[in-house]
Order: sequence, then structure tokens, then C-alpha cells
Amino acid sequence: MPLVTIDVIKNVFTPQQKQELISKVTAAMIEVEGENLRPVTWVRINEFESGDWAIGGQSLGASDVHAMAKGKAA
Repeated sequence: MPLVTIDVIKNVFTPQQKQELISKVTAAMIEVEGENLRPVTWVRINEFESGDWAIGGQSLGASDVHAMAKGKAA
């Protein structure tokens, strides 16, 4: 009974993008474990508030992630 947890910063992904993550991660798991385990394959997304996430001692927010996605330094 696999459980996949995806941690993200709140307001980085749209509801549609989160659904796409859930669908694609589920599909990847099923490809490995087999279709019979689909009913017990869990994928959940945890959202953290801006500033509650840090890399190298630097807090990150949604605007920082959006800047990185555009190829700009955070």
C-alpha cells in the first residue's frame, strides 16, 4: 500500500497542476507496482506557508519559486 507525499510551498501550483501531479505520480507507481494496486495507491500533497521552507538557510516563498521557474535568481 504505497503512500507518496509531495511537499510544496503554498500558492506555487494551481489546483489543476496539483491534480496533474497526482495523476502522473499515480500512473508512475502503477507502472511499477501493477494495476491491481491502484485502489490502494495514495498520493497526497502537503502545502507549506511561504517562509516555512528554506534551502541553505534561506527562506523561500511562492514568489521565489516562480522566479526560479522563469530562470531568475530567487
